Amino acid sequence: MSLTTVAELRAALGVGTLYADATLQSVCDASDNVLLPFLWKNQQYIIAHGNTGTVGTLYFDQNIRDYFYVGQSVVISGAGTKYNGTKTITGVDTQSFTITTTHTSDNPYHSVEPYGIAAAETYTDYSTIPAIQEASLMIAITIWQARQSPTGQSVSIDGFQPSPFTMSSTLVARVRGLLAPYLDPRSQIG
Repeated sequence: MSLTTVAELRAALGVGTLYADATLQSVCDASDNVLLPFLWKNQQYIIAHGNTGTVGTLYFDQNIRDYFYVGQSVVISGAGTKYNGTKTITGVDTQSFTITTTHTSDNPYHSVEPYGIAAAETYTDYSTIPAIQEASLMIAITIWQARQSPTGQSVSIDGFQPSPFTMSSTLVARVRGLLAPYLDPRSQIG
């Protein structure tokens, strides 16, 4: 899912064909990488896994019975090559579920760090929500400006104000009002 297109960024910056699509695409991708983790999605975090034969078990730090069910297809990522991909859940317990893997030997319970992700069907397409699109474009413009000027923001000849915080936590804070109804409560911790 791409929230800001190269054409949208090119038009907003008014750069015409001065820069290659690949250059602008890298800024659009960076904007997505900043914004998407904050948005609420139908996913849970995998804290550990293990397997007995081809039965892989994924573990979570909370009760997952309300999120997952036997027969459900989920997309696993960040949990290792034998677990990653679209998998069908074969069993659900309070804090774990099982899937079929391609393991050839048994592996005991062990941590997944950083946490993996088990994502179920998505019900919201954030690329169609105007507030999310605007927030993404604003972040992309800020990233572009940080790359183009020494202070990370546009500079007028008579108003030089250096700002080392352009790419800090204030990057998302600038658009938090647009994002507020869509933020994942788990992204607000810490």
